[in-house]
Amino acid sequence: MPGLFRVSSPGDWALLSACAVLVFLLVISFRSRSTVFCQYLKTMTGVSLKPADVTRAFKAGGKEHVRELFLDLIIREDLKNGPVEIPEGAALQGREESAG
Repeated sequence: MPGLFRVSSPGDWALLSACAVLVFLLVISFRSRSTVFCQYLKTMTGVSLKPADVTRAFKAGGKEHVRELFLDLIIREDLKNGPVEIPEGAALQGREESAG
């Protein structure tokens, strides 16, 4: 069993260093999730959000809390543009479907 964990050849060192690099990349990818989410949110919706706010929301309530934060921001952004006009034909069509 002690021979299993012995690092003596250059191949063993190469394998160990490759594993260390992969673990390092994994840690960086997990740390950058909130930054990537904020960039994506800004690109897709125009809503600006700080990565610290996303991290704080995730720590407070997990994915559900981040989703609520996202929906709240989207609703606020939509309300800035004023009420949405509903065409008269669409309103009548909705009434006919519910009555039918």
